[in-house]
Amino acid sequence: MINRTVLTGRLTDDIDLRYTPSGSAVGNFRLAVNRRFTNQNGEREADFINCVVWKKTAENLANFTHKGTLIGVDGRIQTRTYDDKDGKKVYITEVVVEQFALLEPRQDNQVQQPQQNNMSPFDNPSDQVDITDDDLPF
Repeated sequence: MINRTVLTGRLTDDIDLRYTPSGSAVGNFRLAVNRRFTNQNGEREADFINCVVWKKTAENLANFTHKGTLIGVDGRIQTRTYDDKDGKKVYITEVVVEQFALLEPRQDNQVQQPQQNNMSPFDNPSDQVDITDDDLPF
């Protein structure tokens, strides 16, 4: 069976990052995905799709994004049910995100801009930052 979902959209809010009792990170978010067609008024409508992401991917997504960020996600559809406090059965359908991609550059206020001078950014070793695989969002 094939269960694969690829979406491109904007975050409707910051990632809701929490931790399970065993210490695993879990992030919940909603992705606004534009439809390909316009309605009768010529406006483009969107679908708001619930997503969940786990472990290091959840932490990276929460660290590298914010409300309004354009991202691509790759994952699978999952359905689950539970009984609410009134005993009523609640059905949930969501995308379990396995990978994500940032689809636009970070905002100017989030990225430190290089100073305007003739000096190479590598001339001052104290300004260099080591980046490990754990720092990358993929």
